Amino acid sequence: MGLGGATMDERVPRDFETLRATILERRQSLPKRIAQIAAYALDNPDDIAFGTAASIAASAGVQPSTLIRFAQQLGFDGFTSLQQVFRERLRERNSSYDERLAALRAKAEEGAGHRAIFDGFVAAASTSLSDISRTLNEPHFEEAIALLAKAETIYVLAKRRSYPVASYIAYALGKLKIRNQLIESAAGLNAEMVAFATPSDAVIAISFSPYAPATIEETRAISEQGVPIVAITDSSFSPLAQFAKVWFEVAEADFGGFRSLSATMALAMALTVAVGEKRRDTGRKRKA
Repeated sequence: MGLGGATMDERVPRDFETLRATILERRQSLPKRIAQIAAYALDNPDDIAFGTAASIAASAGVQPSTLIRFAQQLGFDGFTSLQQVFRERLRERNSSYDERLAALRAKAEEGAGHRAIFDGFVAAASTSLSDISRTLNEPHFEEAIALLAKAETIYVLAKRRSYPVASYIAYALGKLKIRNQLIESAAGLNAEMVAFATPSDAVIAISFSPYAPATIEETRAISEQGVPIVAITDSSFSPLAQFAKVWFEVAEADFGGFRSLSATMALAMALTVAVGEKRRDTGRKRKA
């Protein structure tokens, strides 16, 4: 019998969402190597579903025995039992876009020409958009809008692959006449720009694996100043998540190893426009 009269079997996560929530709840207390495989599992659920213990361990950079310890830490009798949860997740998903993307990859590899590459990226973008539409946490979305709408200045922070999204947010906020600051400086004055932020402001920080070190360090610095952060990232184990008051997990599909930014851009556009609407509504109520 387990704690409170429950058997071990009764406390084992039986679906992916419960498993994910359990991992998140325990992540701070997990031993280093088990936390490493836990992060890999949440980032690469399809690999966990289909891989062998040896291949998964090699990809995650741990020993195969760590997979067994990871499974047992969550209450499973072994890794195979844990793997069934990941396989069930795939069975429950609408796989039409995934199947189409796989077919397009095969077509491109067979020499179907440049149109197949275009179709591949369109299918990847469609997959990303479908996934975020299905998984968006609406209470978090509303909380992020409220947080950003009351900010005096919205700072926008991203580097490398995420930079186009940050650039769009800054552009759109400017068009909406919302004071903002894109944290970038050819003169290397990012730290000075970050130092101006106060708790009455807010930050939108964006980064995906492999996370840009500068983004992480600047986010850390700005969080230490008490500035609330809205993060857009790709994993609950992302360094950004620990600094954020509200964060969004965006899983972008890829084609040929090139990841789409479609879902991220859709979320960024929705946040920006919704913040503008929220501020206008607040202004009208004050005048009434």
